[in-house]
Amino acid sequence: MDTHAFEGTGPVAPAHAFDVERVSRWLESAIPGFAGPVQVSQFKGGQSNPTFLLQTPSQRYVLRRKPGGPTLKTAHAVDREFRITSALHSHGVPVARPLAFCDDREVMETPFFVMECVEGRIFWDPSLPGLQPAERHQLFRSLAETLAGLHKVPVQQAGLDDFGRPGDYFQRQITRWSQQYLAAKTREIPAMDTLMRRLQEQPPAGSGRQCVIHGDFRLDNVIFDSATLDVRAVIDWELSTLGDPLADLSYQCMLWHLPPGAFGSLAGVDVATAGIPTERQYIDTYLSVAGGVIPADWSVCLAFNMFRLAAILEGVARRAIEGNASSRRAHDMAQLVEPIAERACTLLG
Repeated sequence: MDTHAFEGTGPVAPAHAFDVERVSRWLESAIPGFAGPVQVSQFKGGQSNPTFLLQTPSQRYVLRRKPGGPTLKTAHAVDREFRITSALHSHGVPVARPLAFCDDREVMETPFFVMECVEGRIFWDPSLPGLQPAERHQLFRSLAETLAGLHKVPVQQAGLDDFGRPGDYFQRQITRWSQQYLAAKTREIPAMDTLMRRLQEQPPAGSGRQCVIHGDFRLDNVIFDSATLDVRAVIDWELSTLGDPLADLSYQCMLWHLPPGAFGSLAGVDVATAGIPTERQYIDTYLSVAGGVIPADWSVCLAFNMFRLAAILEGVARRAIEGNASSRRAHDMAQLVEPIAERACTLLG
């Protein structure tokens, strides 16, 4: 897949445009030191909540808003993103510092928040072309250690003990994403029907632990230091909640299992030569910081996350049909739903 289409910024899509002068006036009153004039461009990579670069004469900021038009229930919750990043920033998790949240429809038709712009590199291709083997090794180590550090944040001390519901996380998520998929469904996909049924009959057992989870912890949701390749900021917290850490870990580990051609797949990569860890090596790095063990039903955890990813992509397809998808590549990404579901069914045996 050509990742250049996802990189950098471009003109603001007409469907996501807003009154820049009105928003600028509000930001001048809400953020100390904010002063226009403001130049606005839109990040190309966002699939869910449209995200914009705000350039002032002295500083760069990032604005993230809920899209306009009809949306699925509980989706695009920028208020939750603002809350979680505010809490995690104060506990040392690498996130962009949140600065202001607004849900005043007189300022913008949908809620939005503004955060600092973290400079660094975002990688879209997990094979990391252009890096040396030692650099790839360092990047994946930093990724695993950052995820483990997130899962060790003390929930109560961070003021997040009400950020998610108690109980069986995996079962709730299977129910939720089944509902979301059916609500967004654009065509018949037998593999998705099979996957839903089998996961409902036999959900992952889980670890029995509850912590803050990102919900979409993948390579392109991380900003790396350009020199050291350490993690500078984890971004896109829309799907964060309290849940089982195995959900985040197995979501990351889909890299080693997604079908060829799927976005974010390591299929066909000689990881040993490339300096990229095997799945087991990546897991061991994570466990060295977070503790715990990998369950016997690990493949079910992976299949669950493939189903969830496929359901998210079907939502992208629905928004593309309705004309309010954030990415110009939304139609292409929607074509990944069926092969991902088929691969998940194979993992279940």
